[in-house]
Amino acid sequence: MKEVKIDIPGYKQQLMVDGNIEAGGHPIVILSQSANIYSESYITSYVNSFVSDAGVKVVVENDTFQLDYILSTDLPVSSQKKLAEMLRIKLNELLQLPIRVYSSTSLIAQAEKTYELIINHQGKLYNAKTFLPAPTPLQSIYWKLEPESGEYGYSWARLQDPPGQFDAYKWEVRRINKKNGEDLDQTFRHGFGAYREDRYFDGLTFDFYYQNPLKRKDSTHLEIYKRYYRLGDSVVVKFSKMDKKTYDFFDKKSAQMESSDNPYSTPINIPTNIKGGALGIWAGFSPWYDTLYCVP
Repeated sequence: MKEVKIDIPGYKQQLMVDGNIEAGGHPIVILSQSANIYSESYITSYVNSFVSDAGVKVVVENDTFQLDYILSTDLPVSSQKKLAEMLRIKLNELLQLPIRVYSSTSLIAQAEKTYELIINHQGKLYNAKTFLPAPTPLQSIYWKLEPESGEYGYSWARLQDPPGQFDAYKWEVRRINKKNGEDLDQTFRHGFGAYREDRYFDGLTFDFYYQNPLKRKDSTHLEIYKRYYRLGDSVVVKFSKMDKKTYDFFDKKSAQMESSDNPYSTPINIPTNIKGGALGIWAGFSPWYDTLYCVP
């Protein structure tokens, strides 16, 4: 038997970028330092890894916007909700944590423009560009009852994909049924398979369904139908477009998360659009909204 020796590179700390800019919204950038995979992982260690001494700006056309380092509770409510979605936590949980981000209320993003993120940290420059494509509206959205269930069904939509170009989509939802005077869901959520590109349906018009990704604590909602919407639900659908580099990042990230419990899965390298040696993503999205009423 031959002994095989493998030199595993040592851990090297790198700047991590989690940046998001959405048509109609403000930029949000979280900067942190990467952690050793074998180190303990706690929310406090994550917060302590935040980078507070960087110069961050966004350039669009001939305008430059300097981003301020802001506590999450000082952000506009729309940005607070977006940050909670980025971190995949509830809004009330976000507001209890000492999380700071780089942002600017002076910049409201628009579709069909390119936004460049420039970061200056400890003498090093990092930059990334993201393009916000024009959103593609769904032709229709509707709820279809599964007859055997009695009151449950999937959400359906009809998409007419533009021909001859790259298009990538993200599907998110939140329920706006009222409970104690407030919407059931304060933020949008997405499930597995939320990101799709048109490699296999370029230029086609077709109907598709999407399962309910929302967590439910309603004991009256039958467990076997947890991925269905219930008769009477009112759901805001957020259907967003993105450029290829943004899609590639989230597609690979989603695949890694979905296979994380499989010891036989192939390792996945998640790409980045950040230049200069940092990791992460500067992601741009152009959303389109409609409301789905779950009635026959």
